[in-house]
Amino acid sequence: MRLLLAEDECELSHALSTILKHNHYSVDVVYNGADALDFLLNGDYDGAILDIMMPKTDGITVVKKAREAGVGTPIILLTAKAEIDDRVEGLDSGADDYLTKPFSSKELLARIRAITRRKTDISPSKLTFGNVTLDCLSFELSSPYGKIRLANREYQMFEMLITNPHNVIPPERFMEKIWGYDSDAEINVVWVYISYLRKKLTSLNADVIIKASRNLGYSLEKKYD
Repeated sequence: MRLLLAEDECELSHALSTILKHNHYSVDVVYNGADALDFLLNGDYDGAILDIMMPKTDGITVVKKAREAGVGTPIILLTAKAEIDDRVEGLDSGADDYLTKPFSSKELLARIRAITRRKTDISPSKLTFGNVTLDCLSFELSSPYGKIRLANREYQMFEMLITNPHNVIPPERFMEKIWGYDSDAEINVVWVYISYLRKKLTSLNADVIIKASRNLGYSLEKKYD
């Protein structure tokens, strides 16, 4: 899943970004409200975490303008303010949840899981195609022949593939959703991770393969179709 984090306190931003990436989220980080609004309007995010007190544009205004523009991305607002009126204003602006600083990383992760579940109305903990299963809680890929814990980007890439079996996903889509706008990675990194995943599927005796469609992208297919 891809998240937008907007927090102007650099140390906190770095800490939150590290925690989120460690928990298998892709994260785009911005440090002011104007950039946050621009990214929300032009990006494709599964969720956003916005500080209320930011330079250029405050978080509540960002939420209001994003909602007015038709952006439905689930949003959590962060603030040091704890008064009820501030919470109400944040939620009335169109935010999905509200978290007061200081907060624990476990609570933030739980809130993220909750708002992203609401977006899809369903959040299966296991995704299965053929004889392989991806456990979204343990990040393990398994078959009747064994199991392997996937690394961060391996997991995110395979989640995209197994969620959309038979659908070709362009390399640019993987780059956008997993590496993000600010990445310096070259697009051939997608092929590298596809190679990693293919080796893991082989080691599990999987009856599915990652098929390459020339000049189009990759799809998850049954081996014997």
